[in-house]
Amino acid sequence: MDDDLALTRLLQLASPTLPVGAYSYSQGLEAAVESGVVATAADAEVWIGDMLRYSMVRLEAPIWWRLYAAWAQRDMAGVREWNDWFIVTRETAELRAETLQMGYSLVRLLGDIASEGDGLEPGELQSLDAMHETAFPTAFTFAAVQWRIPARNALNAYVWSWLENQVMAALKAVPLGQTEGQRLLSRLGAKIVINLDEMIMIDVHEMNNYCHGLAIAASHHETQYSRLFRS
Repeated sequence: MDDDLALTRLLQLASPTLPVGAYSYSQGLEAAVESGVVATAADAEVWIGDMLRYSMVRLEAPIWWRLYAAWAQRDMAGVREWNDWFIVTRETAELRAETLQMGYSLVRLLGDIASEGDGLEPGELQSLDAMHETAFPTAFTFAAVQWRIPARNALNAYVWSWLENQVMAALKAVPLGQTEGQRLLSRLGAKIVINLDEMIMIDVHEMNNYCHGLAIAASHHETQYSRLFRS
């Protein structure tokens, strides 16, 4: 029963209906569409696949893994270190605002859930509330630890949730059809599993976020005249 409940909580955390505003961000994809870099389904697959490989796999997911471990060990110094490190790796004002807004929203949601007795003790949230700025992966890993969701499963779902949001953004911005979107999810989702061990085992000295195309697109998006997304 505990495993079943953990799975249910994981589905809740990874759901696109989680009210943290993830659907309102494209992380530079909309600017790539505006500039003509992404114009087809094949272009979208390359763009999102590169973000997965060179940003998510090599930096965001490894930081997520370390945040989970720090929460599990009640190591608040470690939580603060990796939280701050993640925030400073956000290369544009929009990307930084995105993770802080989503982190804030998830912290508030968890507080509301805790008050309703949904598996979270209000006392446990004090350490999360005490943080000055909370990145989204910091709040997500806190919930995963509190709900006793196995780390590997939770990381898989976290990356899947990011991928789903990227594909949904492509459906709106390129635009793509629903069937083509499912094809992208099928192909790119398989790459999550292929790269999961690297996300977990990568050495801290090998972690990097060298995605200059993403940084340029995200910067351009901040002054884009007409747009659907906040970043």
